[in-house]
Amino acid sequence: MQQAFHYLAQAGVLTALMWVPYILARMHSWGIRDFLNNYPDGFPATEPAPPLWAQRAKRAHLNMVETLPAFIAVVVAASYLADDGAAAEVGRWAMIFYYARVAHYIVYSLGIPYLRTPAYLVSWAAILMIGTQLA
Repeated sequence: MQQAFHYLAQAGVLTALMWVPYILARMHSWGIRDFLNNYPDGFPATEPAPPLWAQRAKRAHLNMVETLPAFIAVVVAASYLADDGAAAEVGRWAMIFYYARVAHYIVYSLGIPYLRTPAYLVSWAAILMIGTQLA
C-alpha cells in the first residue's frame, strides 16, 4: 500500500502546483501592479484575456480538483479494506492514475488534439480499478 500512498501524495503535490502556470500567465497579462492589487480596473467585465494555453491549464487544474477526491477515497478505502495481496495492484493503478493525470495536464494545456480525453479516461479507469480491489 506504500506505493499507492506515494502516488496519492504525488497527486496532491501535482494538484497544488497545477495553478502556478496559469497564475503566472495572469500576472503577465494583467501586469504586476494589477495582479498584486487583486484585480485590474473594471474586473470582471473587462478582464484582460489570458492566453489560450493558460485557459486550458486552468481547466485541466479544475478537472484534477474534481477528480482527486474520488482517487483519495478509493486509495484510503483500499488501505483499510483490500487484502494484502491487492496492495501491489492498488499501487500499480495509483501509479497509472498519476501518470495519466500528468499526461492529461500536458496535452490539455498544450491543446494537443485527440489525446486529452484518452488520458482522462485512463485516469478514470484507474480509479475504478482500485475500487475493484475492495471486493
